[in-house]
Amino acid sequence: MAAQPNTTNTTRIAQTFVDARRDGGVVFEFPGDVPVTLDEGYAVQDAALLLADGVVAGWKVGRINPPLDGIDRLTGPIFADQIVMASADPVAMPVFAQGFAAAEAEFLLRIGTASHPAKSTYTIDEARAMVDAVHVGIEIASSPFPGINALGPTVTVSDFGNNNGLVVGADAEGWREGDVNAWPVELLINDALIGAATSATMLDGPFGAVRYLLEHLAARGIALSPGQWVSTGAVTGVHPVAIGDRVEARFDGRFAVHCTIKAR
Repeated sequence: MAAQPNTTNTTRIAQTFVDARRDGGVVFEFPGDVPVTLDEGYAVQDAALLLADGVVAGWKVGRINPPLDGIDRLTGPIFADQIVMASADPVAMPVFAQGFAAAEAEFLLRIGTASHPAKSTYTIDEARAMVDAVHVGIEIASSPFPGINALGPTVTVSDFGNNNGLVVGADAEGWREGDVNAWPVELLINDALIGAATSATMLDGPFGAVRYLLEHLAARGIALSPGQWVSTGAVTGVHPVAIGDRVEARFDGRFAVHCTIKAR
């Protein structure tokens, strides 16, 4: 029988992060005993979801490298008020100035069909069939705790997977017929190229990320709903940003999405 998480520790961590995110505060030290397993980290995330006021409008999927206990991805909720549609003028995205802040070039997949509550396993083809749109975008990773990534994935999942928003760019025209895994992706900060890669380097790619998320959420008793977004992983890496930075993500030489970074 698996050990049960310490509910007092779980609640304290969840409440601290929810309060800091609501108030724009900083958490200088991890507020409790560090979760030992991913299950313990997700217990904190579940408790925080009960405490938070926001509507979950999507989920992020990130890579765990090296894997922890054979698990190579992690997830976190994305709240509706932190999802912004890109425009001609770069949108200003908030981060925790004294915490952790980064930008990531990502494919954003929109769910078109609700997941079935009794289904617990999926193929990539089944996951792909549930997606009705693919967009290019930028994930803002930010936490009031500056050491969130340094302490490992169990801590990352405990604070909503380190997500603090999405910039949803253009429809990735051609995704149905082509292979987005082969599209070159670049991320620039202040006009300097910081990272370049393709999704072919990311496990089984964006649709594999959706497959993983469906199975992971099914195990937690959570269903995906039509219209929710899935941020499928940092193609070029996790790139630290500072207040005032300009971020641009380029996809396949055809699409670009921009934002600037401001203090929360």
